Amino acid sequence: MSDNLKAGVTRACFYDPAINRTYADMAAHYATAVVPARPRKPRDKAKVEAAVLLAERWILARLRNRQFFGLDALNAAIRPLLDQLNGKLSRHLGASRRDLFERLDKPALKPLPAEPYVYADWKQCRVGLDYHVDVGRHYYSVPHQLLKQKLWVRITARTVEIFFEGKRVAAHARTSGNRQHSTHRNHMPPNHRFRTDWTPERIRRLAARIGPSTEAFVEVVMRERKHPEQGFRTCLGVIRLAKTFGRDRLEAACDRALAINARSYSSLQSILKNGLDRVPRTPATDEPAITHPNIRRPKGAPRMNGPPPARRSVCGCPLLGK
Repeated sequence: MSDNLKAGVTRACFYDPAINRTYADMAAHYATAVVPARPRKPRDKAKVEAAVLLAERWILARLRNRQFFGLDALNAAIRPLLDQLNGKLSRHLGASRRDLFERLDKPALKPLPAEPYVYADWKQCRVGLDYHVDVGRHYYSVPHQLLKQKLWVRITARTVEIFFEGKRVAAHARTSGNRQHSTHRNHMPPNHRFRTDWTPERIRRLAARIGPSTEAFVEVVMRERKHPEQGFRTCLGVIRLAKTFGRDRLEAACDRALAINARSYSSLQSILKNGLDRVPRTPATDEPAITHPNIRRPKGAPRMNGPPPARRSVCGCPLLGK
């Protein structure tokens, strides 16, 4: 029986409380039931509250004036006080807590699972047009039949498992967020045509209506992906920028992005937001660097103009002669 804290209960309800997915996952691993107390009803778990009060009085209060510099030292001080509390005879029960545990609780305990519990976070995602879900800035594939569906993703330190209607539909090794794709070939439709109305040719045609630079930009995006379909999301985002900034500005921004080798959606969006598409590019020149007496020349470089420096002694006095 737990409180209604967010770590255990996502939504408190008297009739049907929603248990946190990670908490429920741990409870299922250890074959344990989670029964939250009613909201604002502390007497539902009066025995738990009483046990906390006993620990504060018999253990924490007796250690309040002591100073510890590590967890091991603190545990070493708590252990004898805890044993003393559990061995204390209860007047109401006629036995100590340790005796009751050995007689009632211990025989009913089950062995621990053979495999240790693995902590996992849960996240709900919607499948994109490229049949991938975004988890921690990395894209993981799912069967292409699940386009636009909402899925649950179980994320551990090493794996990413994806569930639809309670069934696991995909599993991947977890990869750090680098905006790359992890794709299983069996998730792809034949010839990578995951939808009949979305093809690389259609993406190019839509971009060509805006201008040649936009078409060249989306072509580069699709060419740099392992599979062209993995670039569809970026290309559609680029094309939709025309609705916000206009076709002329998008065409100029794509031209500038290609010139500076910026090939991501975020770079293109930054160019438009900062108005760099309206700034004329300065052509590179072969003119020599500016010379000025206040600018120091690199060490060992020949002096460009002016008389050579006067020779000086160790003390700084000028020397006569050549």
